[in-house]
This record gives sequence, structure tokens and C-alpha cells, in this order.
Amino acid sequence: MHRADASPTVAERITQDVRAWVCSTPLRGLVRHFGGDWPADDLAEVLRFLDDFSARHWDFRGGRERPDAREPDLDPATTALVLDTAAALGLIHPVPPARPAYAHLVVLGGLAHACVRRVGYAAHLLRAGLTVSGEVAVLGSFRPLSDWERRTLADASLPADATEVDVLDTAVRRVFEVAAPAEEAGVDAGHPHHSWSSRTYRPAGLPPVRVLAAPSSEPDRRRAHTADTQRFWAGHVQLAPGDEVLTVTAPIYVPFQHCDALRTLAVPYGCDIDTIGVDPAVADLAVLPEQTLTPGRYLQEIRSAIRSMRALHDLVR
Repeated sequence: MHRADASPTVAERITQDVRAWVCSTPLRGLVRHFGGDWPADDLAEVLRFLDDFSARHWDFRGGRERPDAREPDLDPATTALVLDTAAALGLIHPVPPARPAYAHLVVLGGLAHACVRRVGYAAHLLRAGLTVSGEVAVLGSFRPLSDWERRTLADASLPADATEVDVLDTAVRRVFEVAAPAEEAGVDAGHPHHSWSSRTYRPAGLPPVRVLAAPSSEPDRRRAHTADTQRFWAGHVQLAPGDEVLTVTAPIYVPFQHCDALRTLAVPYGCDIDTIGVDPAVADLAVLPEQTLTPGRYLQEIRSAIRSMRALHDLVR
């Protein structure tokens, strides 16, 4: 039992934050609009309910990659409600970093255009005065690019790279004005699910930038996902308790990927995590503008956040 005047533990803070998000008035209203009846106020039961409910109503991927998700046919009132809810839940509007300095800056990979934009935004933050005492970690995978992604790169006169980590590496070389890595390591195991690579660049006047692709923790089932790469990076960088880590993604993924970072980095390593989305108003990101985000995409990522929060809560309770 905790003293009344004691500071909350990490687990207690996480539980409070998860409860505030999943039990918020906007999310309750969205569930009600789609015909759901809110369960009793036990957090584990609410998360189980929301996971099941969102699987029935807001899962448009069906196990496919995000670009292959179908778009639901929503009436104007539902569309407006979805967008208002997404904004209230932190999926639309970018926010600046909460601190002026961090131990590490982590850039998460994604679709090709997102890779380019996130690397560019990381460079913008550093050149605008953000202090990073450790390294910039650019985390990706060996996922092959789709034809659509390669066309998107070609249309912007960027190299049509083969994989996600190739796009990240090309973006780092271009944006940080570096020609070759200062250190390079990895294992080519003959299959991308088992292989890994690490390239560290040393741009003038800025912290080192490491481009990392990790092996899958379940290589017989799937490619490496974000959590695999975060854990792999944490081992390489020797992440320490109290380290302050800033993670950069897109606004639509902030709740989902913040909870994943808490689960894979904050809880096991005792570090502090802030997660922000790329600010579309930054002029030097215009080489590849953000794709138009639809109501279906926002519903899908509200579901992703719910699932990530459920996994996080299961870990700390």
C-alpha cells in the first residue's frame, strides 16, 4: 500500500494515463455513436471491450498492411464525429517537444513518404536548437517497398529504394549531408526476418545518427515490427534508467506508438519517453507532403492505440 503523499509509481502513472484516454468523453461518444454500450468501470474490462468492439467496427486492414486497408462509407455526421474525436485524442494536431534536451532522439520508420518526412523533421528539430547528448536513432525494417511507395519517391525525384531501411538511409545521407557511415555492422542471414544492419553517421556539429534495422522476434511468422527494433536499439545503445528519449512519428500514430515505446523502453529500462508527430507546417518537409488522411484511417489508428494501451496495461497491472 502506498502512502497518501507518495509520488505515483511508473505503473500507477501509466494506469492513470491509460484510464484518462480510454475512458474519455470523446471516445465514449464515438463508441456510443457506433452502437456500443460502455461496460462497468474496470479498466481491464473496458480495454477488453474496446479491443473487441473496435475489431468489429474499426478494423479495415484485416491483417493487411496499412495502405491496403479499405475505406468505410461514412455519412457526413459520422465523418465529422470521427475527426473531432481523433483531434481530441491527440491523433491530428502536432505538439512541440516537451523538453529542450534529450539523451536520445528516435525516429520511427513507416511508409516511404513518412520515412523521408520524419528524418527531415528530426534534422529540423536539431538545427532549431534541440539538444541530444546521445544519438539520433533512425529505426526501420527490411520491409520491401510497394509499387505505390516507389512511384511516390520517383515523383518527388528521390531514389526508388528497395526497402524501408534503404529509404531511411538515403534520407539521412541527404538531410544530414553525410556521404558514408563512420561505423557499419550487421548480419545478412539470407532472410530479412533474421538479418540486421546498423550504420552510424557523424554529421558535422550534430549528434551521431544511427540507421538500424532489427531481426524479427518471431521470424517464422512475420517481419520485424517497431517494438522489435526499439528493443534491439535499446540493447545497442545501452539505454539507462533516467534517460530521456524523444520519439518522432506522425501525429496519427502518436498515441499508439507512444504506448508501444512505454511498453518496450520505459518499463523495462526505466527511461522517460516523449512522443511527438511531425509538424506539417515545417517548410523543408514539402519535398514529400503528408498523404491525405481519411476518417477510416483515424478509426483504424484509434483501434491501434486501444490495442497498444491494452498490452501496456497488461504489462504493468
